Amino acid sequence: MSQLNSQNICSLCHAGANHIYIYSPAGTIRDKAAFKRGLSRLEALGYQVEVDIDARAVHTRFAGDDQTRLAAIHRAAASGADVALITRGAYGFTRLLADIDYKKVGAAIASGTKFVGISDFTAFQNAVLAKTESITWAGPALITDFGVEGVPDDIMEACFDDLMTGHGEGAGWRLPYRKKDVENQFADQEIYIEDAVLWGGNLAVLVGLIGTPYMPRIEGGILFLEDVGEHPYRIERMLTQLLYAGILAKQKAIVLGQFTEYRLAPHDKGFNFQSVVDWIRSKVNIPVLTNLPFGHVPTKVVLPVGAKVSLSVEKRDALLYWGHSHTH
Repeated sequence: MSQLNSQNICSLCHAGANHIYIYSPAGTIRDKAAFKRGLSRLEALGYQVEVDIDARAVHTRFAGDDQTRLAAIHRAAASGADVALITRGAYGFTRLLADIDYKKVGAAIASGTKFVGISDFTAFQNAVLAKTESITWAGPALITDFGVEGVPDDIMEACFDDLMTGHGEGAGWRLPYRKKDVENQFADQEIYIEDAVLWGGNLAVLVGLIGTPYMPRIEGGILFLEDVGEHPYRIERMLTQLLYAGILAKQKAIVLGQFTEYRLAPHDKGFNFQSVVDWIRSKVNIPVLTNLPFGHVPTKVVLPVGAKVSLSVEKRDALLYWGHSHTH
């Protein structure tokens, strides 16, 4: 799990009653107890929670058939909520991309609704960015983050509260310490990048958009990536696809979040995630940073996909920041 340093500016302050619309655009709800816990915790935090009529729908592995989930997205857009929050990711958004009414979604965002999610939500986020240039938010999901047993992660809650109250302006973290990093020509340099579009999300989902109308054409951006359950060789293969497609070379920086829940094999013989990082650094002439506190982990920041952000790195301290001017 990532450890955030004092630069992280997500700070929990009690929010008033803000309207959150809960909907299920992808996988069906399998953990009903976690669903109920998530709703109760949001209400306990002072939020006004509205649950979509089909949030609990079931159709094979999906939360309703395609038309049901498509209608849920459009109801979320019409809800007037401050935040439209997915119950969970899994798989299902990609099937809907051709039929989403992007004008409705873009109008909702312009009116103040913030669409928030993770994982399969990456397909929706990048399609919205490609079609409308609107900002969505990479962040928590109801079940996996607010519905956990025990106490939800305090940093996640603080960053979500900052989003609700309009106080969020950035997120900082510590880069991992390494005695020697011969492949990273930027290892000992201060980095400052200004006004670059932040985009990306789940690596496997994003790679699946290459060659489609739903892949944003971002040049001079900051690409952030995370994934779960993917062996390092598969992570490398997907990064290689982004490399050979010419996408990585067009960015100003690559920021890798958390890559978790994979198992190395005896025949890997030392090939691991760091091997992948070292290899990709040798192939691009831009900074490749790691350890961003975002991914399929409890501790996650909230990130504005499609917003212009700045990135600064001094020694091991990294900071992504956007401020109000970039997200409104």
